[in-house]
Amino acid sequence: MVVREKILDLVVSCFKRHGAMGMDTPAFELKEMLTEKYGEGSGLMYDLKDQGGELLSLRYDLTVPFARYLAMNKVKKMKRYHVGKVWRRESPTIVQGRYREFCQCDFDIAGQFDPMIPDAECLKIMCEILNGLQLGDFLIKVNDRRIVDGMFAVCGVPESKFSTICSSIDKLDKMAWKDVRHEMVAKKGLAPEVADRIGDYVQCHGGVSLVEQMFQDPRLSQNKQALEGLGDLKLLFEYLTLFGIAEKISFDLSLARGLDYYTGVIYEAVLLHTPTQAGAEPLSVGSVAAGGRYDGLVGMFDPKGHKVPCVGLSIGVERIFNIVEQRMKTFGEKVRTTETQVLVATPHKNFLQERLKLIAELWDAGIKAEMLYKNNPKLLTQLHYCESTGIPLVVIVGEQELKEGVVKIRSVASREEVAIKRENLVAEIQKRLSES
Repeated sequence: MVVREKILDLVVSCFKRHGAMGMDTPAFELKEMLTEKYGEGSGLMYDLKDQGGELLSLRYDLTVPFARYLAMNKVKKMKRYHVGKVWRRESPTIVQGRYREFCQCDFDIAGQFDPMIPDAECLKIMCEILNGLQLGDFLIKVNDRRIVDGMFAVCGVPESKFSTICSSIDKLDKMAWKDVRHEMVAKKGLAPEVADRIGDYVQCHGGVSLVEQMFQDPRLSQNKQALEGLGDLKLLFEYLTLFGIAEKISFDLSLARGLDYYTGVIYEAVLLHTPTQAGAEPLSVGSVAAGGRYDGLVGMFDPKGHKVPCVGLSIGVERIFNIVEQRMKTFGEKVRTTETQVLVATPHKNFLQERLKLIAELWDAGIKAEMLYKNNPKLLTQLHYCESTGIPLVVIVGEQELKEGVVKIRSVASREEVAIKRENLVAEIQKRLSES
């Protein structure tokens, strides 16, 4: 929890720095609100058994509930963040940080704005968070849903197969092209020559020069949708250059994002493993953040179909928790699980009352303090407790101290002790804590 809270604090403070307000929604939604929004993911939803009321499902992500909220409350403009749990009936793979219940951290901008300005800010936020977490080198792959659909169209994929072929392409970060090709041809009935045409495109990735190159592509440049997507990406790269993050971004034609609701720019951040041999391409450790533009989702919930354009991102904190914990194990880093600053101790018997009075005074001054729950604990036991839990200071009261109206403050690390007046105790502790 200590590691998690630290990571979440960093993420949320970045969201707040960009002007987002916090929000929460119920853990469950009406089942019909969630179905048909996720493509092949719908089978992974947890349904709550009908108890004579409406059919409900646990939320699968934080985006669909956000869209439902905007539509229900007729909100046309909002910048919000949401940290909460979501549930998916996947087979858990602990190694990759995939669980059935996991935490998501989302940031979204809803509203009608000039093209690519909010989209560029979302990518900037991703960069700030990944830099702040110091996870090592990363890359953000960017594509556009209209380019994906345009590519499918010019390659000869029948429109009825767009969605299912899209979720095959989405597996390219986990599977080799030949296996994805096999799935598309053998399992999904795509013609082999169509698959090969797709193959020529999805193996392309580069910077803004690749965007220019695709404008010249004999097939792709004939497609109106693809041209719109390429035009937006060109503008996006201009803004990313001004934000100083263009070198972190790669235009990648294999990026498809399997969710059905994306309509424009899509992106995914991956951590790069430093390659062992020189000259090799850095390996990706998997996605740690992703998002995109979904301009039609709110309209699906509105009886009149009023659209509210949206763009957003989700930080894969569960995977990040996993990576950080692995690192700490590797480097043998120890983390304090509590924040106690002072232990109130005594070397003598029958001093419980004095310890209780002292500790109440510390608590009331806002100092984090503990004592052992025994009438007559041994001094050594009390000092050991400090060492094992990382408590930096001990306040000691015994017969001598009581007589003289003082208490002793002991530093656990240096073992130095000083006697100070009882009435100066709080001030002295606060002074020491502010110096450390």
